[in-house]
Amino acid sequence: MAPLVCSMKASASPIYRLKAFPSKHRILPAPAEETAVWSYAGRVPGPVIRARQGERLHIGFENGLEEPTTVHWHGLRIANAMDGVPGLTQPPVAPGEHFDYEFEPPDAGLFWYHPHLRSSEQLARGLYGALVVEERDPPRVDRDLIWVLDDWRLQDDGAIVGNFGRRNDIRNEGRLGNTVTVNGKRLVDFAVRPGERLRLRLLNSANARVFALRFDDLTPTVVAYDGQPVEPHVPEDKRVVLGSGMRAELILDMTGDPGAQSVVVDDYYEEFEYSFVRFQYSRDKPLRESPLDAPVRLAPNPIPEPDLTKAETQQVLIQGGSQGSLEEAIYKGQTYGVRELWREHRKIWTINGIAAHGMVMDPMFTLKRGNSYMWAIKNDTEWDHPLHLHGHSFRILTRNAEPVPHTPWADTVLLFPNETAEVAFVADIPGDWLFHCHILEHHEGGMGAVVRVA
Repeated sequence: MAPLVCSMKASASPIYRLKAFPSKHRILPAPAEETAVWSYAGRVPGPVIRARQGERLHIGFENGLEEPTTVHWHGLRIANAMDGVPGLTQPPVAPGEHFDYEFEPPDAGLFWYHPHLRSSEQLARGLYGALVVEERDPPRVDRDLIWVLDDWRLQDDGAIVGNFGRRNDIRNEGRLGNTVTVNGKRLVDFAVRPGERLRLRLLNSANARVFALRFDDLTPTVVAYDGQPVEPHVPEDKRVVLGSGMRAELILDMTGDPGAQSVVVDDYYEEFEYSFVRFQYSRDKPLRESPLDAPVRLAPNPIPEPDLTKAETQQVLIQGGSQGSLEEAIYKGQTYGVRELWREHRKIWTINGIAAHGMVMDPMFTLKRGNSYMWAIKNDTEWDHPLHLHGHSFRILTRNAEPVPHTPWADTVLLFPNETAEVAFVADIPGDWLFHCHILEHHEGGMGAVVRVA
């Protein structure tokens, strides 16, 4: 099987053939060596897979690694059997074996794909890529860009530091890298033309890092979160915050003068603020004298709206980690003190008092198909948690009992330490669905659950 082939059937439905295998990728400049990575189609990130809304997509996957893997289609509301969670929705794909994924994406927007087996290592070695479902009527822009954000823990010679699953990473904030990349490269300068309009699609594929991009000299208009359209708005402080797994789509009018610079700063980690990118304006005559006069609002996707008057409220409590209040937890049906649980099983995070063991477990909730549900989620820990629900999108209604502007749709909600949120959704796609922290070391340390829709 070729690493990546896209062909068209008579119906014009795209067919991809995608292979995962070890390869080399240049991250650090010479004299450092190229980095030994695991990649899709020999690329980091993997190739952008494109589909049309509502049309069938065929992806034949081959595992060229020396260990099992799967492909999860993050954020897509598709049939449970195609979700890519080993043991829960499909068997692991063994080395040298194939698995065919076929689905019809109902929603337009930015999504992505990555493994869901030993994820904390497989993603950190480079296995991820963007998936774009095209709108029928996209907004008018001059360039449509995808920036896949990541960080890498590298040695000076370019090799990946191999301490995956390090105890401190599991107990604390996850595996943070020392080298930030955009589309697999260290990005400092980005060339733009005065007056042009960009559609900038941002995807955080890092294991744990939160990005907070501050656009001081520009006006970022957010038009979508997690692939789902939102009322166009400029975020507070012109700052776009993305936890692991999250996406945002921006409209940016490049309003600077010819030859000017505009710096975007990542200031999430206060002591490690840095210049994320410098937009370098060419000295060309501006493409237009004033911002493009064209609508930026995206058409809504066909997501069923939860009925808040009838929604059943369910409590979701996140506990554990270092400096946490967790005293005991259930693991594989047995109750452990938290120190014993950590010492014997390396589990330290829980959802509703239970530490996950792998992907297959009794459901946290069994939801009736077609009914509306509200989850009241409390982060009773000292760490951030981007909490991701497979197979569904939810409205984020409140944070700390305060209404959230625009009540955006999302598939991942980032909760800060000791924060609460309320989200609501319709349980409309049957099957067993994973709910977990997308800081991959936290999931490995027990922060996962299964939700059954029947």
